[in-house]
Amino acid sequence: MNSFNGLGLHLGNLSRLSAAQTRSISAENFNGEKGAGGMATEGTGAHCARDLGRGWKISPSVRIKVGQTFTVADITGPGAIQQIWMTPTGPWRYSILRIYWDGQEHPSVECPVGDFFGLPWGRFSPLVSLPVCVNPGSAFNCYWEMPFRKSCRITMTNLGHEDMTLYYQVNYTLTDVPADCAYFHAQFRRTNPLPYKTDYTILDGIQGRGHYVGTVMGWGVNNANWWGEGEIKFFFDGDKDWPTICGTGTEDYFCGSYNFENKETKQYQEFSTPYAGLHQVLRPDGLYRSQTRFAMYRWHVMDPVRFEQELRVTIQALGWRSDGRYLPLQDDICSVAYWYQTLPTAPFPALPDRDYLEVV
Repeated sequence: MNSFNGLGLHLGNLSRLSAAQTRSISAENFNGEKGAGGMATEGTGAHCARDLGRGWKISPSVRIKVGQTFTVADITGPGAIQQIWMTPTGPWRYSILRIYWDGQEHPSVECPVGDFFGLPWGRFSPLVSLPVCVNPGSAFNCYWEMPFRKSCRITMTNLGHEDMTLYYQVNYTLTDVPADCAYFHAQFRRTNPLPYKTDYTILDGIQGRGHYVGTVMGWGVNNANWWGEGEIKFFFDGDKDWPTICGTGTEDYFCGSYNFENKETKQYQEFSTPYAGLHQVLRPDGLYRSQTRFAMYRWHVMDPVRFEQELRVTIQALGWRSDGRYLPLQDDICSVAYWYQTLPTAPFPALPDRDYLEVV
């Protein structure tokens, strides 16, 4: 029997011993070196620890100046990221998370940090799921397993108007990576407003072999009445005009039904489950917060969408107009697509500039 490499963890194999090595990177151990944590003599906590000295929380966080890119982690493999925790200050849309695998020049993950962790509108809301959770007061966590063979580099770029503070911890293992393990990817997109009679593109231009594992969407509605009649469509491996997978409605794809409506209260009902949720509904306040906005997630952990050569994912924006007719909507829509695939990664479309990213 082959020795256990420490990957693919679940309750059924948690008792198995492994030669995999546990490591962790934070502001108290920038390089994840064994026996080198808590040795800082300067850092963001130095003044608070001035009476206690070395070893007493001298470097719990980093400050990232305006326009600066900070290297969160630079790891030599083989191994796998197993958990990431972070809590960034400032507007989350202006903090860009990127991850590079095996020395590739362009990133395989490129997202505003709030969107990556399921909060596209810049406001806190609890999210409880298996691969991602958001906890009070602004604690972002992900448990996506992210294997790599040669190297992993994680960066954070501050596009904001002010310096930001970042607390973070990257927990990973150094171990053998099986030949059939693919690389984790995540891509952000936003269209505001969506052109009339146009499908929203969640993902396009993907080349390689892999499987799609999740979607986060932020949806800001610009019309009255129900907005989620649109169908999600997965085009892969030669599909042109017609997809292999076609959903039945937006709330259906996110594992809800009938308008996400609580029939007793006649209101949207937030929910957060291991694989899907409508975890945030931002309602108008009668003054400046005029638009209703929604945040949703759907993880394909148990039903990944597998592709051999290429993948494109779209969703319609459909509401209702007079005489029982669908209304193509012109909403403010953003998304993060999550998938695993072989390298190389096709370069992503350029991120929008700061003003277009901004949530107002």
